[in-house]
Amino acid sequence: MALVLSIRRRSDSEVFSVSLTHELKGLAILAIVFSHIGYFLVDDHRFLFPLSIMAGVGVNLFLFLSGFGLVVSSLRKKYSILRFYQKRLLKLMIPFWITLTVFFVANFLFFKTGYSWNYIAQSFLGYFPRADLSLDINSPLWYFTFILFYYLIFPFAFWRKHPCVSAVAVYAISYYIVQLDPVFLKEVMRLYEVHILAFPLGMFVGGIFFSPNKARNYLANKFKILATRFRETNLAVKLRHHKENKSWQHRLLDISKQMGEASLVVALLGIFFYTAYYSGVGELPNVEQAISLITMTAILVIFLIKKVDINLFHFFGFYSYEIYLLHWPILSHYDLFLRFMPAWLAVILYLVLFLILGWVLKKISRVLYSLL
Repeated sequence: MALVLSIRRRSDSEVFSVSLTHELKGLAILAIVFSHIGYFLVDDHRFLFPLSIMAGVGVNLFLFLSGFGLVVSSLRKKYSILRFYQKRLLKLMIPFWITLTVFFVANFLFFKTGYSWNYIAQSFLGYFPRADLSLDINSPLWYFTFILFYYLIFPFAFWRKHPCVSAVAVYAISYYIVQLDPVFLKEVMRLYEVHILAFPLGMFVGGIFFSPNKARNYLANKFKILATRFRETNLAVKLRHHKENKSWQHRLLDISKQMGEASLVVALLGIFFYTAYYSGVGELPNVEQAISLITMTAILVIFLIKKVDINLFHFFGFYSYEIYLLHWPILSHYDLFLRFMPAWLAVILYLVLFLILGWVLKKISRVLYSLL
């Protein structure tokens, strides 16, 4: 009901608007939260199904949007390496350090949980070599090490004149490290293997759509034209050239366009549901990654062609990073609702709580960032 009531007519016509990226992040974080609840915190995995089967797709969406966003912002405004780290890396680290401090202190006060100084130090550096649900301070932070690596190498690998080449370079570096299979990452290497392509792919798409290179802009415009024509039938294209005073032709044109768009959406939804269900989890990393990226691509295209804004996704997307940092310790170690009430009601209350805490964390982080 909240999802349906939050739908509004789309307010912008940009291909990749900020609002659209927030919606995609909202979908991604909800997929991850639902998956963590449905598969790790309840006995019956049918709870929240099929909302709980897309955690991998959610991770890929975050990685894709991060790579895309870094390229677009770097193309629009040139930063030195130091300025890039000050602007981008600090925004990543400040809320991370706040939540880490809170959970280390809270775990000690409430559960008398002790951690070695070595573990605490490497955690504050962003290094999480495992994803143990019970032993780690916050097991989903394996992803933080992954994204931190991309942020650290990005300003060195990024070539402003040829961002697509930069994407290939970042993938090559990542692939080389994965092939080395370093012992200090052995416990999380499988997670890296199935998500290694999403960030460079986001960089590549950002380079295609927003590069100042004239040849690439030409290709991007051609792609947009082809995408538009794909939504229309041949009859609709022909009727465009007829005289405007023939109302029956306009009606036929509208019907044809609507049928074309509806057919495309149905086809994409079919691909999405099939690949989300038959996700390839447990198969070879390349197979699982390919299926997940197909699911992600179907979602991206659906969101690009839809004519409405989904404000519920937008709200969760705006606070998605904060929710990612907060949600697992609260759900698993400080369970306030699941043990006391029906699971469906607990999930609703948790979603509201995560929005409130996300807002608080973002406010505090902005104040600290402004002081630095």
